[in-house]
Amino acid sequence: MSGHAPVLSSVRAEPQEPAPPAAVAPSGPRARSRWWTVLWNCVSLAVALVVWQIGAAEYHSPYLPGPAAIYEAFIDLARHGDVLGNSLWSHIWASVYRLLVGFGLGVVFGVPLGLLMGLYNSVYRNVRAVIEPFRFIPPIAWIPLAIILFTGLTRYAFLIFLGAFFPVFTATLIGVARVEPIHRKVALVYGATKAYVLARIVVPTVLPDILGGMRVGLGTAWMTIVAAELTGGTPIGLGRMMVNYSELLRIPEVVVSMVLIGLIGFVLNEILLLLEKYLFRWRWQVTL
Repeated sequence: MSGHAPVLSSVRAEPQEPAPPAAVAPSGPRARSRWWTVLWNCVSLAVALVVWQIGAAEYHSPYLPGPAAIYEAFIDLARHGDVLGNSLWSHIWASVYRLLVGFGLGVVFGVPLGLLMGLYNSVYRNVRAVIEPFRFIPPIAWIPLAIILFTGLTRYAFLIFLGAFFPVFTATLIGVARVEPIHRKVALVYGATKAYVLARIVVPTVLPDILGGMRVGLGTAWMTIVAAELTGGTPIGLGRMMVNYSELLRIPEVVVSMVLIGLIGFVLNEILLLLEKYLFRWRWQVTL
């Protein structure tokens, strides 16, 4: 018995190997790469603004304002509002609020219908002749009918819904077809319910396609709300503010509206991209 004691003590005294640092090593290069990306974007933006300012100074036309004139117009709008007394922030919030309502409705209806018709393909085949023609009608083409049938927020929500629904619906429908049948069958063999298969297999597999469709639908919805506001019916909104100043030939204020539209769309798209990166950290990135 005494002959085994040294062996046990030596085993117990053996130190555990520390965790390899390779798991955290890539964080440094990735962080530096992100900072370099931010830096290059800032440099490219600065170069574009300088070229723009030089071109505006050389052309010297009131219809081609430079960044300096646009910045002055933005400051004036932020401090004093527009010619009708509406603040710049009320214009921004009105457009964003309409976008969120219509886009939310497009997602709420597009995802369940896409899942339903993807899982039960016979339903889609039987109503395909009804759904598909509407997909090819631009949301802007519905503006005259929306002006006649709806008023206020309902009009804009309807138009934005049309712009967001079909990209989300189509992406979800296509995503369901990519779910491996063997995954569903294995779960059913082991006694999983249809609700479990839907929640744990189908939806996680389709979610990347859904977010991709949401990004496309967001862009279409944002363009739709601006076009709808251009038609009138409300005194506030970035599209309406653009029309008001274009009638007065005040181009810097018009460009301010355009820049704000682009920046807000960019920020909303980046939010969806961050959400996608957070949810799908496990996905491979293919580079050349």
